[in-house]
Amino acid sequence: MSLAEHLRELRNRLAKAALAIAVVSGVAAFYSEDLMRFLADPVPRCEEGLGENTGGACAVVAYTDLLSPFTTTVKVSLMAGIVLSSPVWLYQLWAFVAPGLHRHERKYTYAFVAAAVPLFLGGAWLAYTVMPVSMRVLLGITPDGSANILPMDKILDFSVRMVLIFGGAFELPLLLIMLNMTGMATGRRMLGWWRGVIMGVFIFGALATPTTDPVGMIALSAPIVVLYFMAVGFAMLNDRRRRRNNPDADLDDDEASELDLTPESVGDVERVTASGSLPEQASTGTERDRDRVNGYDDVT
Repeated sequence: MSLAEHLRELRNRLAKAALAIAVVSGVAAFYSEDLMRFLADPVPRCEEGLGENTGGACAVVAYTDLLSPFTTTVKVSLMAGIVLSSPVWLYQLWAFVAPGLHRHERKYTYAFVAAAVPLFLGGAWLAYTVMPVSMRVLLGITPDGSANILPMDKILDFSVRMVLIFGGAFELPLLLIMLNMTGMATGRRMLGWWRGVIMGVFIFGALATPTTDPVGMIALSAPIVVLYFMAVGFAMLNDRRRRRNNPDADLDDDEASELDLTPESVGDVERVTASGSLPEQASTGTERDRDRVNGYDDVT
């Protein structure tokens, strides 16, 4: 295909993806109230409304300006449209890229996508489970006699950030497995990174989570550390399999393999010595045999 044909196909793929997102977002708009209730459900509500907050670990969900209900509804509907229509626009992306991949590259892509989806969903589920605890910890700092009023759009931003951060962080073991499958890092080398990885994961958990409490940091960091060691174990098993199939697979580019110096019998040389002439070459076809003299080509 020419460059113009590639651009035309990309335009058609993007148009189909945008149409799917728009249609699903329009349908989701009718259920926007239920979606907003689901996203705001982790917030511990105060039973007495705006009264005096004696416990501290509760809040009132409110809209702070005139346009907040409209903008929040649009944002929730668009987010639901992107998530629910993901099979369609991911297929459009795959249909644009797949013709340029080899068969084994497609096989690896299917495997990694099949592993990436449950990992991301597991991280999103953990984020939704941890959010009520994190919110109670943060709201518990509120002084007695004060009330917490949380805007709905802020709650939405908080929930989306938590889901994306947890879901994206759970893809770390998949990245390590990709490095091992491509030969860029061995399992033993990745195991040697464990001190730096654990420190980096906990620092990332402290900085990436919107909350400043240790609950969110530990809830994000501990599963990633477990997944890291699981990825290292898979990499070491894969290195063992690769070493068994190819003993020279783990050698560096500038490292020579061991030479086998065991003497072997060379049958062709023995036949040449006995007959005094070179062994006859195997013919590969009638047309080629015509150009040969006594079975040999003109160069021989």
